[in-house]
Parts: sequence; structure tokens; C-alpha cells
Amino acid sequence: MRKVVEGSYAIADAVRCCSPDVVSVYPITPQTHIVEHLSEFVADGKLDCEYINVDSEFSSISSLVGASAVGARTYTSTTSQGLALMFEVLYNVSGMRLPIVMTTVNRSLSAPLSIWNDQQDSLGTRDAGWIQIFAENVQEAIDLTPMLFKISEDPEILTPSMACMDGFILTHVYEPVDFLDEEMVREFLPPFEPEYVLDPENPKTFGAFADPSWFTEFKYLQYQAMERARKKITEVSREFEEVFGRGYGGLIDTYAMDDAEIALVTMGSIVGTVKEAIDELRKEGVKVGLVKIRSYRPFPGEELKRALKDANVIASIEKDVSMGYESALLTDLKGAFYNSSIRTPIIGFAVGLGGRDIGVKQIRAIVEQASRVSDAGIESEFEIFDVKPECL
Repeated sequence: MRKVVEGSYAIADAVRCCSPDVVSVYPITPQTHIVEHLSEFVADGKLDCEYINVDSEFSSISSLVGASAVGARTYTSTTSQGLALMFEVLYNVSGMRLPIVMTTVNRSLSAPLSIWNDQQDSLGTRDAGWIQIFAENVQEAIDLTPMLFKISEDPEILTPSMACMDGFILTHVYEPVDFLDEEMVREFLPPFEPEYVLDPENPKTFGAFADPSWFTEFKYLQYQAMERARKKITEVSREFEEVFGRGYGGLIDTYAMDDAEIALVTMGSIVGTVKEAIDELRKEGVKVGLVKIRSYRPFPGEELKRALKDANVIASIEKDVSMGYESALLTDLKGAFYNSSIRTPIIGFAVGLGGRDIGVKQIRAIVEQASRVSDAGIESEFEIFDVKPECL
């Protein structure tokens, strides 16, 4: 069923179709409409779950630790400072192998205060042990929801996951989307029946104290689960396409890369703008292509090497910056290529910080700068793009 709706409503409906047992959320702009609609679904009898009103994002994720540990399918969503407030518990969730699914609405972090979009929040938690998949548009964010439940709840994975979607750009846009069919989702997504749960009749310990003789092994098993998630993400994406008819690739996707000399690498809603710029540049004879990263964690290093091996220059475009060095995606790209035989120059641009608009004009300027690398070499490995001197 196709309708024109707000992105937040579409996400809430996708969550409803996944039949979570417990939803615990705290509203924060621009995530608020998602949780408002979920509350309405519960009040109207359209979603049968325990909907917990809490006093903070720390409490929302903490309450789901208990719910997930007793075997409930659990969901939450947050953004920006809310995700930062969850930071301590994110590590507890992944270390206890609890498959909580969270829609992370990407928004910049204070200070200065900004409610607009960049991706500093989720990228700042990249080492917390959560799967992170970025959505290009509302439809992909909808479809990620049942996929992530299926991936996270797999007995071989048991790892929490984030469906990352750009705040306002996707949450508040109205566009036509194909709603999920609830019965088809139930066939696609099996009930959550974990082998190990907290049960007074069969006592177990979750998240216990571990001295140095045990701690490394816990982390090793967690690391191996994330490695297995690589294959699982691809398998579930393929299965979703077979059932629902919509495909997004696996860990990555590509656009106009067959003969690309300049390769742009990015993730999130800016992908659509990059594609539009590529279409214009291709008509002008510029051989530019795109590699879209869907899964940022686990990081698709091998897939990126295969997709980018024939490019003359690689440019990352991302909405974050790591103070004191460069930006997260650029660093990961360089690391993936370091021990390989591929010696393609890699440069990076931090764009759209605090919600600054990035259009086709800006993408064309980045491509122009990247095109000079082949002839003149790298002038700058990394820059914060579109700085206004008059504001300094």
C-alpha cells in the first residue's frame, strides 16, 4: 500500500508491524513524532505492547536492558544529546548481547546548540558494539526496521542495531512510501525466542563482574558475532528483496561505478543529492561514480576495496568531524586500504555540519577538487568544507 506520509509516521508504522513486546522512549527533536505515533498506535489498540514513559533517554535504554534480558522484543529511538546520554548503557547492551533495535535520528551535538542534521551522534558511538546501517531515504529506513530485528535477534548474532536516518531531512519529509504488510512481516520476521533469558525458575547472570582472566573472551565472542553480522546483513537484505521486491544491496551499494575515475563515498540522505550531481556531471563527460555505505558497523572494508580498486581518486563526503584529526569515514577508508596493493589517493570532506545545506553545487565543487588530485597530487587530505570566512 503506497501513501504520502511523514517519514516519522512511516517509521512508527514499520515498528508496529514488527510487533515489539516493549517500547521505551523519551521524546527529543527531531525524533519526537516517531514516539508520538507509536503512543497513538498503543492507545488506539493498533499495537499491543508495553509502552513505557520514562524520564530520560538513559532510562529508556536501561529499561529495555531488563525487558530484553527476559526475552522481550524491544525497540527505542533517540537522537543527538539523547544518544549521548545513553552512552554508558550502549556498551552494556552490546556486552550483554541484547538485540535491541533503535532508530537513531541523526542530529548534531551541542555546543553550540543545534537541532539540525549531521551524523556526529551515531558516528561518535561507532565503537559501542552496535550494528549501524544508514538509510538513504524514508523507504529504506522503513525497510531497515524488520531487517534489523531479524539480523540482531539471530542466535549467531545477538547484537543490538541502529537504523540511522537523517533528522528532519527524512523524519519530517512527506513523500510516497510503500507501507509494510503486517502479515508479510510476520512471515519474514520470526518470533524472538532467545535461548538464554532471566528466569527465576532457571537462574542465570547477565552482565556480571569479570576479572582479567575472563574479560578478553567476552570481547572476543562479541567481536566474532559482529564479524558474522557481515554475512547476515547481506543474506537478510537479499531475503527482504525476494519477499518485498525492494533491494538496497548488502553492506554497500554502487551508482555509476563501472568506469568511474573519481569515486565518491558517502552515506545517509546525501546519497540522493550525490546521485543527482553525478547524473549532471556524466552528461558533461565527467567519469564520476558513487559508493554508498549502508553498513558503517560492521565496516565493509573488503567490499569497498573491490568497488573502488579501479578509481583514480577516492573522496569521502561525510557529516562529522573528529577534532584533532580528520573524520571517521575517511580514517576508516584509509585503514581499509593500507595493507592492500591499492594505492589510490584518498581525500575527505566534512560537510553539512549543524545542518548546513549541501546541494548539487557543493558536490560539483568537491568533484572538481578531487579531479585535480590525479594531475597535481593531494593538496589537502582533509578539509571542513564550505567554511564562511565572514563567520570566523
